[in-house]
Amino acid sequence: MSRLFGCIYVDEDVHVLVAELLRSKGFHSITARDAGMLTQSDDSQLEFAARNQMDILTHNRADYLELHRRYMEAGIPHSGIIVISRFPESPYWIANEVVDILDQFTADELENQMFYG
Repeated sequence: MSRLFGCIYVDEDVHVLVAELLRSKGFHSITARDAGMLTQSDDSQLEFAARNQMDILTHNRADYLELHRRYMEAGIPHSGIIVISRFPESPYWIANEVVDILDQFTADELENQMFYG
């Protein structure tokens, strides 16, 4: 079944306000805190997001780039990884960057991809 709109899982290193701002713009978004995933490894975070068909939003470029590479080499699918710079940007700017990506790509197009904002 095709998915049109991406759902966002906000990693714990991203300010929780970003998830609230995305919800206010009509996007389904939950935080690691909402999901009971605080302090879990990056691998566990990505696995959770993939299992729930959610794109993960993070600031952690290096670790998620390596996870993306490992997933692709092993043929393990994920719903997408969005990496947004942390500094000096505000949660409002970050949410707008994510919305720009979600407005350009369907959930199916985000699958197994890594985006930088």
